Amino acid sequence: MAEFQLFAYQEEVVERAVKGENIIIWLPTGGGKTRAAVYVAKKHLETTKNAKVVVLVNKVHLVDQHYSKEFQPHLGNKYSVMPVSGESEEKDFFGIVMQEKDVVICTAQILYNALIHAEEAKHVELSDITLLIIDECHHTQKESVYNKVMRCYVEKKLKGERPLPQILGLTASPGTGGEKILDKAVEHVLQVGFSRAIFRQSGVRESNRMLAQCAIHLRQYNDALLINDTLRMMDAYRSLEDFYTTKSSAAIDGTDFFLVGLFEENQVELRKLAMDARFENPKMAKLESTLLKQFGPDVQSRGILFSKTRKSTHCLNDWVLKNRALQEAGIKAAILTGAGSGITYMTQNEQADTIRNFRKGSLNLLISTSVAEEGLDIPECNLVVRYGLLTNEIAQQQASGRARARDSQYSVVAQEGGKEVRRERINEYLEELTGKAIDVVQKMGPQEFRTKIGELQTEAALRSKFAERCKTEKRSRYSASRVQLLCRNCFAPVASGNDMKLVDNAHYVNVNSEFKNHYKLGAQVVLKRNFEDWEPGHRIICNNGNCNMDWGYEIKYKKSALLPNIAIKNFALETPDGRMTVKQWKDIPFTVDDFSFTEYCEENFPDLFD
Repeated sequence: MAEFQLFAYQEEVVERAVKGENIIIWLPTGGGKTRAAVYVAKKHLETTKNAKVVVLVNKVHLVDQHYSKEFQPHLGNKYSVMPVSGESEEKDFFGIVMQEKDVVICTAQILYNALIHAEEAKHVELSDITLLIIDECHHTQKESVYNKVMRCYVEKKLKGERPLPQILGLTASPGTGGEKILDKAVEHVLQVGFSRAIFRQSGVRESNRMLAQCAIHLRQYNDALLINDTLRMMDAYRSLEDFYTTKSSAAIDGTDFFLVGLFEENQVELRKLAMDARFENPKMAKLESTLLKQFGPDVQSRGILFSKTRKSTHCLNDWVLKNRALQEAGIKAAILTGAGSGITYMTQNEQADTIRNFRKGSLNLLISTSVAEEGLDIPECNLVVRYGLLTNEIAQQQASGRARARDSQYSVVAQEGGKEVRRERINEYLEELTGKAIDVVQKMGPQEFRTKIGELQTEAALRSKFAERCKTEKRSRYSASRVQLLCRNCFAPVASGNDMKLVDNAHYVNVNSEFKNHYKLGAQVVLKRNFEDWEPGHRIICNNGNCNMDWGYEIKYKKSALLPNIAIKNFALETPDGRMTVKQWKDIPFTVDDFSFTEYCEENFPDLFD
């Protein structure tokens, strides 16, 4: 086992954790939180009978990072360490993995699924764990998976159920939870321890396709204005051009033809304005000067440029590549965004390659979304720039913590007196307030601390139960048979609520064989991972005239049942009280029964039962 020592400040923050107490380690970005957690885990494994350590992370890429860079090198020679994520086969028998391994590093969703799963090979009890380490624990709030796991913990604690695991939280900033006064900020720290959309919905409700489509187009123009406020005029123009290229081929009535025509009538003038240097965004010039102060042909610099969206990172990267001054300064940039399956997402391997090239110097500027603010193993930088971002004090502290090199610079490029600058100043105040709140908590006596924590945990449990009751009541507002699903684009009625079934608590599928008459097949869906009981099929698209609304995609379940898996955001709901829309299935006003593979086969393949 590779021996390692902690710095004096790390030894101080882990002292109580080594004694078995529940604590949060609060160290700045780059301060060695993970190394301190490995040390606590090592001591726990050495001193606890039948020890079982689980490390929770909130992002898939952190599973392998923590495993390969910290826990396996320091614990792997003596203890069995296993990384488990949604992309690994071990998730399918997580309960067995937990029995066999000493240390398991997994996403919070994997553990939560195991806590509520009935199948023995997948089920885990909190009592099976002796030490639970929660990375980036400031995410333990609202409806996050971290909070769901901790609700399970609190419920068992309040019922007097034992044993329960020791809890170790890790964070660079617990934040204030949006609170701006000290008492409420203290309470948040303790708890961590443990108009255009309206238009579109109105159009849907009133069965007014013209209003709904106008709202969609207005939203696109509004998005273009937001892009223009932050990036180049040409980026704003291209966003409109891409949108109308798609819309022109999918027009189905006079409203569509009118709105597309309106853009095409003004397209030449818009492009001319976008190419006129007199109207260029002054923020881009300021960003250029900020970068040139740190980069030069003979200057060894390394920086991160944070931007709000994946699209804006692509636009900024294009700008850097085409900017002569930045290229002459030796800037070698690349994009770093979150992992996912969409066209603008990166794979985990692509993320790792980009960071590897950044570390060895073949890249010296990362243009990143918030994915680089926390967790990722990124070397120290001498320049961090936040460009066009409105965030909270946690994100600000995480980002500024990336500027750790000697003579480093942390910059915010925004309009003087604008909302971004005001937000940064508020964040500075909230960061100071966080420190004061933590100081108050640390000065509490043991009895006062336990009493306060008990009160907050009881309140949290009651709020959770009340929220669950409200959710159940909302889901029972209408019977499924009284709700119709309409295509969100053309308003054609295509399904009934009782046609829908829930597969494996994840996929909402339509089991009515007549539903296939309403859609046509599109491109094959390709996902970069395999699943235990299903595989993706083709996209399903509304075949009402020229509508072509994307509804979702087919899945092949248990290698036999071909089921249309639909996204509810692409439909309107016709209820007894009028039309409505929801973005997620959890918000629908009716109950969806679980899918029965046996019943499906009996109905669709009766000859199998002869």
